[in-house]
Amino acid sequence: MADVARLAGVSHQTVSRVLHDSPNVRGVTRERVLSAIRQLDYRPNSMARALATGRSRTLGVVSSDTTFYGPASTLLGIEQAAHEAGYAVSVASVRSLSRGVVLDAVQKFRDQGVDGVAVIAPLRSGADALRQLKPDFAVVAVEAGQGAPIPVATVDQRAGAAAATRHLLSLGHKTVWHIAGPADWQESQERVLGWRSALEAARARVPELLRGDWTPRSGYEVGDAVIKLPELTAVFVANDQMALGLLRRLHEAGRHVPRDISVVGFDDIPEAAYFTPPLTTVRQDFMELGRRCLGILLARIEGEEQPPRVVVQAEFVVRDSTGVARK
Repeated sequence: MADVARLAGVSHQTVSRVLHDSPNVRGVTRERVLSAIRQLDYRPNSMARALATGRSRTLGVVSSDTTFYGPASTLLGIEQAAHEAGYAVSVASVRSLSRGVVLDAVQKFRDQGVDGVAVIAPLRSGADALRQLKPDFAVVAVEAGQGAPIPVATVDQRAGAAAATRHLLSLGHKTVWHIAGPADWQESQERVLGWRSALEAARARVPELLRGDWTPRSGYEVGDAVIKLPELTAVFVANDQMALGLLRRLHEAGRHVPRDISVVGFDDIPEAAYFTPPLTTVRQDFMELGRRCLGILLARIEGEEQPPRVVVQAEFVVRDSTGVARK
């Protein structure tokens, strides 16, 4: 910084103000400092800055499985929001979200000097582990379900599932079947509750729950049960990948979508608009989820009080896989 100040003909404090983007620097002076920085190829020393400020401007993220679209997109949203705010992100991909694994990952991040940690906790075991965290360190959770002991950023899964169910009922379907995700996933359970509440509010029959494991293969396999139910005219599938497998099985069985069976998914993966037919689905705004998560994490780092839950609304997207119920 002294070299930059000398070359630019300004004080050390002026260089510091430019580096911290202070508004109290004239435009001409700021450009002179930036020119000197480029000429000298100056790079601020992050370790020295951390020692001086007590902040590393680095955040940790704990995630168990980024092979699924939801957790992977959530991680991307957090990373982008953090980088926009000037923070680096370190990611711990753990083998499970058990109590010991989560606590160990958070402690390792603390040892590395990160300013705070976000835990992507879609599994019930992850939410349980959060109850053991010490309150003296900034940690927030993403998709940790109801009743988490720390602030949570989440998409309104129940409302999204209810909207999907109501849409199908509005098309004249007497009831809506549901292919749920794994029982130990918070999002799966929330979507089941949203589906069931919409049926009960409409006084429609609540059919037997079908279940897959998020993969297209499981949707394809559950399709065997779907085609054996002649009364089934509408199905809400808990994610788009399972819906893809179901569409393939229905096609093989000669069942037309949506003339014979209407299908709704969840997530709005990039490929959903290019399924055959294009899939009606529930869109999750993972970029907004990342921004909300980062916002509450930075507030916790500053010691500010935060609401227990910050909710991002889901968006219902109508395409060609749903239609009026057959007579």
